[in-house]
Amino acid sequence: MRDAAQFFRILADEARLKIIWLLFHRDELCVCDIMAALGITQSKASRHLATLKHAGLVTGWKDGLWSHYALRPAQDELAKIHLALLRRSLADRADAAALLKTLQRWLDGKKPGMACAKAAARAAKDSMKKARTQHAGASR
Repeated sequence: MRDAAQFFRILADEARLKIIWLLFHRDELCVCDIMAALGITQSKASRHLATLKHAGLVTGWKDGLWSHYALRPAQDELAKIHLALLRRSLADRADAAALLKTLQRWLDGKKPGMACAKAAARAAKDSMKKARTQHAGASR
């Protein structure tokens, strides 16, 4: 039961659910890709990915300064069932298609060979602009 409780506790975070949703649709993603799609900072993306990796849901590897992540294949039948149910549940979310479109726009605009540092800086700038816009709208 402890494993099940840990599994569901990890899924109780919106950002982690969104990361898993993105990884359901890509063989792998760089941290900068996740940053851009979710509009979060590198430290926040890395923290969520570390949590998912520690839980055994994703695998990760380094490519220079940047890390890439992929969903880890389910180790047993129960895990396969949980992941299949999670995928169906996430597909029903109102923001599911928009999140995939945001990621695709980012990937389409990412030039081949473009350093992730430049890409991440662009994503952070866009994220800050989005946060300022949302803050301004909320204070009206």
